Amino acid sequence: MSGVAGRQHALAGIALVVAASACFAALDTTTKWVSAAVPLLMALWFRYAFQAVATTLIALPLRGRAVWRTRHPGWQLVRGVLLLASSLLAFASLRFMPVGEFTAIVMITPLVITLLAATLLKERVSAARWALVAGGFVGTLMIIQPGGGSFGLGSLLPLALVACNSWFQVLTSKMARTEDPVTMHLYTGWTGTLVASLALPFVWTTLADPWLWVAMCFMGFMGAVGHFFLIMAYTRAPAGTLTPYLYAQIAFAMLGGVIVFAHVPGPLALAGIVMIAVCGAAGAWLTVRERRERAPDAA
Repeated sequence: MSGVAGRQHALAGIALVVAASACFAALDTTTKWVSAAVPLLMALWFRYAFQAVATTLIALPLRGRAVWRTRHPGWQLVRGVLLLASSLLAFASLRFMPVGEFTAIVMITPLVITLLAATLLKERVSAARWALVAGGFVGTLMIIQPGGGSFGLGSLLPLALVACNSWFQVLTSKMARTEDPVTMHLYTGWTGTLVASLALPFVWTTLADPWLWVAMCFMGFMGAVGHFFLIMAYTRAPAGTLTPYLYAQIAFAMLGGVIVFAHVPGPLALAGIVMIAVCGAAGAWLTVRERRERAPDAA
């Protein structure tokens, strides 16, 4: 019975991760549309403010003021600033890149974390992992095409985002051992809101098109719901089981690009997207296998 229940929990976690991926793809697609008419920092503030208020209104009645308790307030702020910087780079990147290609590049983050673990944390990395990291970077080069006519500084913004997001993920994995995910989510939302508020008076502009306000509300809603789905997913299944399904976001993002912008990736970019997805999913599968192999030794 426990085996059946475990499979049901895993399936529920996978469904939640796929739903979160769809939310994040919708957020990115809407961001690209909004960024053509709304100042970047104004859109960023609105996205964080909506998420922070919505999260607080849901979490506070359920958990009370205890939800704000944290052992590492300083690291909570650092984590929030890192995510804000990642979001800022994401918003800027989407002004220059199609949604599908952008999403694929961002998905090399787990491979970059492997690189950080090997070079900075001195962790042992297998030859298979090095091959997957190399494959992910080759796929990235196929997308940004450094020698192509469309290459520019805007094409490098997603790489800066990956670097920033990798440090965010490393810090998140360390803090998750002692911190409540909902608490982390709250601090992240409010840190982004408060920091972005400093620039808001200088970038605020009146928007004549009411649909832009609707779109920014939708961005905040998709961000909040997507993160909640992720939190719920990780309470039902381990990260190693769920990570491969995060790559569904690439497919959702490409679909959004086709529907909203009528953009279809070229053959070389499409091959790069596939290579990143395969290398990333294979890396997640390798993590699961390595943990299973170490389990008997730990016992």
